[in-house]
Amino acid sequence: MRFIGLIACLILAGSAPARADVLVFAAASLKGPLDEIAAQFDDVTVSYAGSGTIARQVSLGAPADVVILANAVWMEVLIEGRHVIPESVKDVASNRLIVIGAAGSGELALTEKAFVERLGDGRLAVGLTDAVPAGIYARASLEALGLWGAVSDRLAEVDNVRAVVALVARGQAPLGITYRTDADVSDAVEEVAAFPAESHSPIRYTAAITPSDNPDTAAFLQFLSSDEGQAHLTAAGFLPPQPEPID
Repeated sequence: MRFIGLIACLILAGSAPARADVLVFAAASLKGPLDEIAAQFDDVTVSYAGSGTIARQVSLGAPADVVILANAVWMEVLIEGRHVIPESVKDVASNRLIVIGAAGSGELALTEKAFVERLGDGRLAVGLTDAVPAGIYARASLEALGLWGAVSDRLAEVDNVRAVVALVARGQAPLGITYRTDADVSDAVEEVAAFPAESHSPIRYTAAITPSDNPDTAAFLQFLSSDEGQAHLTAAGFLPPQPEPID
């Protein structure tokens, strides 16, 4: 039955890895530091995707042992569906929402005039604004700053933050909205503006164990919260966990 579950996961995820002793499904924005953390273990494999995609896969039976999402709302969906163990849920990091442009393009004022001028005939790359956490945060910030009306019909919506970076890096979009930690994954892009933290809900990375009965999952989750695990996240630009836990 475990093998059959994996086949179903491969069909759903396309690029999901072969079954490991501990299989972690994690938000794409965590790839750099989480690869380093997983390398500390002999039995951990990580599959990356957008948080909404992960939540849907897990709710459909994908055999994850640990889930790490970039949006607490998606984690609440998994809690309500009993797809993760509520007592295991913990915040492990946070982040900042920024605007990126081509390297050397210069700072951008968070005004309608500046956005429209910089976009020109191009589009604003952003995560799916109704599903991808970075896209949800982006829409909230744009609405809070009175910019949504000027850009809502000029979006290039994609399924994760790394795809946003790729569009800007290739010159296919003059601007993109992503996390600060993603600005460093390509020398072809740079941060041109940062959204006020109060313009959107806190960016919380929450982790949880699924009811998989895998005895090795707790050690991995504990490492994420340890000084060593947090050091990997901090070195990659992530901020400390938000203080408030999920209810």
